Amino acid sequence: MISSTSNPQVKWVTALQKKAKQRREESLFVVEGLKMVMEAPEDMLVRVYATERFLSEHADMSFKAEPETVSENVMAAMSDTISPQGVLAVVKQPSYDIKELTDSTENPLFILLENLQDPGNLGTILRTAEGAGVSAVIMSSDTVDIYNPKVIRSTMGSIYRVPFIYTDDISGTIDVLKEAGVSIYAAHLAGKNDYDAEDYSHASGFLIGNEAKGLSDEISAKADCYIRIPMQGRVESLNASVAAALLMYEAFRQRKSS
Repeated sequence: MISSTSNPQVKWVTALQKKAKQRREESLFVVEGLKMVMEAPEDMLVRVYATERFLSEHADMSFKAEPETVSENVMAAMSDTISPQGVLAVVKQPSYDIKELTDSTENPLFILLENLQDPGNLGTILRTAEGAGVSAVIMSSDTVDIYNPKVIRSTMGSIYRVPFIYTDDISGTIDVLKEAGVSIYAAHLAGKNDYDAEDYSHASGFLIGNEAKGLSDEISAKADCYIRIPMQGRVESLNASVAAALLMYEAFRQRKSS
């Protein structure tokens, strides 16, 4: 059992939790809780840690990797949550290629995020993307780290199942998608039609911008079509994840009925 918080493994996990640079350099991230650990693909699992209490309460459970037992205080030190469930795992980061996604996906649907900063928004978008059948989430390089512990928790496991890509050149990536026949839509004040008046039954992509500033002029100009989300009262805009959900599920509705 690991009982000291000065143990090298404890310091390693703690660093992965707190430092995006370390996560990038090692291509690893940390997941916490029974659901996230059990849903992790076996080929992605690097190491599992659990407390004696957790293991005794789940004695009939079969793990994909043998857990390393740690004391309660060690689990508290490694965890990013106030009340840890008693189990966490170090997991390999998946890797995806934009060309493979466009070539192998029939009638794809993409969400493209520019400079999104709120971890909860990103995690919710990824989770909603899975529910709505989105092919992939594409992010500008200045978007919040998808392996941030708060993002991971918000995905509720979708991190394992929804392809995602960071790009240093989101403008160029949009061009690649358009060349592959993907129509790009942006929710914009200049939109002439409501979002539910356009046809998303073909290959489509939605642009979602920064929570405070929205989409930059450069990226907005890349859209094939501006659409608007109608507002009542004095509300000027919706939360980024809410707006993304409306668009994703409208596409899902159209494709389901077509």
